[in-house]
Amino acid sequence: MDKIRVLIIDDSALIRKILTEILSSSPNIEVVGAAADPLIAREMIKQLNPDVLTLDIEMPHMDGITFLSNLMRLRPTPVVMISTLTEHGAEATLNALALGAVDFIAKPKVDVVNAINEYAEEIISKVIVAAQAKVGNIPNRAIKSKQTATEKHSADVILKAASVNTAIKHTNKLIVIGASTGGTEAIKAVVKGFPADTPPVLITQHLPAAFSESFVRHVDLVTQMSACIPKHGQIAEPGCIYLAPGDRHMLAVSEGGKYVIQLSDGLPVNRHKPAVDVLFRSAAQCAGANAIAVLLTGMGADGAIGMKEMHDAGAKTVIQDEQSSVVWGMPGAAFKLGCTDYVVSLDEVSHKVLSLIKTKA
Repeated sequence: MDKIRVLIIDDSALIRKILTEILSSSPNIEVVGAAADPLIAREMIKQLNPDVLTLDIEMPHMDGITFLSNLMRLRPTPVVMISTLTEHGAEATLNALALGAVDFIAKPKVDVVNAINEYAEEIISKVIVAAQAKVGNIPNRAIKSKQTATEKHSADVILKAASVNTAIKHTNKLIVIGASTGGTEAIKAVVKGFPADTPPVLITQHLPAAFSESFVRHVDLVTQMSACIPKHGQIAEPGCIYLAPGDRHMLAVSEGGKYVIQLSDGLPVNRHKPAVDVLFRSAAQCAGANAIAVLLTGMGADGAIGMKEMHDAGAKTVIQDEQSSVVWGMPGAAFKLGCTDYVVSLDEVSHKVLSLIKTKA
């Protein structure tokens, strides 16, 4: 199997060195070069023909967003952005994802060396997934990787599983959506089709806390609904979209005939916080057959088990198809469990959800 050829573009010599060491430690990856700015990178891309780029946002001569925009227009290539955990970094990264970047690696402003090394496994995984992602007309590369087994908790650490018979049969509809890699744009595409009177929508997207406020603004701009980051104990109202904050699990519970949102600061689930499995399990238990679950593009399998629990509780389940997904990891995992009622393209998701709202449980 050919190794994934990676070019690192970053004006920091230290970051170039750290990323080279981390990525080179994988038997599936070969770092073919490192460029200090986009002008140098442009010539190296022509010479080296890399499969994946890592791209810093703030660089001399040309910023990463401008370079990415030109790249996607002239030579579409899978790109993993290097972003700072700041408001500016969040806004720039979301813009990069809108332009076609596959994913991002977040770096803090302090203690960068230790922080990045702590996420070495995740960085390697994101580059491997990027090589398989659909960008422009680039075909999928079937690459399988062995990931180091680290402690991985199930949703049990946040909410215990309950039998289908204990699921509360609610009278109101509830829509829950989960996504990861490629999900920021997929979510926007889905909610864009929701009218203002749509039942409450709860969304878990894998993002760092520093990105939450920027992302909710991006979502709010494209939909007739009202998007926000909920507070613990907030009632989920029709016409509203609630996005899980980047450092809390989001759950729904039934209280007094209404859906109430709870936020949990518990352990990561499936290495994610927030985790889709937590949201989906809670929806299975509080809404049962009146819930609609949607699983969009994303690496890994978070949400698959929760979707099966929702399906077993009578909920309708919808996944994004492989062709329209950047990465068909999460939807594909649910499909393998046999718990998906509908497999549709991204541009059909909102229509399918709206049709299911009209059906009686």
